[in-house]
Amino acid sequence: MRRLVRSTVAGLICACAALPAYADGKMPQLDFANPLLKAQVVWGAIIFAALYYGLSRIGLPQVEAVLAARAAAIGGDLEQARLAKEKADRAVAELNEARRVAYAEAQYALAAATQKAKEAAAAKAAEVNARLDAQLAASEQRIAAARVQARAALHDAAVQTAESLVERLTGQTSVSVQVRDAVSKLLAVRES
Repeated sequence: MRRLVRSTVAGLICACAALPAYADGKMPQLDFANPLLKAQVVWGAIIFAALYYGLSRIGLPQVEAVLAARAAAIGGDLEQARLAKEKADRAVAELNEARRVAYAEAQYALAAATQKAKEAAAAKAAEVNARLDAQLAASEQRIAAARVQARAALHDAAVQTAESLVERLTGQTSVSVQVRDAVSKLLAVRES
């Protein structure tokens, strides 16, 4: 501010020093012999000083206060923005951590459910296998019993058939013991 005043005053002094050179009649507004010109210069200096004083003491401090308030508001807004960004960054970090934990828990739950399902399937398969083994053993027993009955029936049928053939061919009815022994031997050889 002082620099502005000094440069203005220096400019006025230089202008005033050069004025007499132009006062040779060519420029009447710079004729210092004219009393009106001296009054105008004095009043111009007074008005300049009043404007300078008014601006430097009243106008410019208000402008400076407005600029300071604006700078403070911008600084406050920037600080709020920085705090909001930090809060958002923390929230994002917490969200990512919660997501990671939830993913790990979901993987664990999935693995546990899979293991439980495998165990249940294995237990069911063991139960079904036990039931099928029991049914198979019962079926094998029935088959064995049926085989024994079939062999007995086959033996009896073979003996009857052989007796009737021997009786028809030879006409003898007393060979049944020999036929039974021969059929038993023949069936025993076939079974082994």
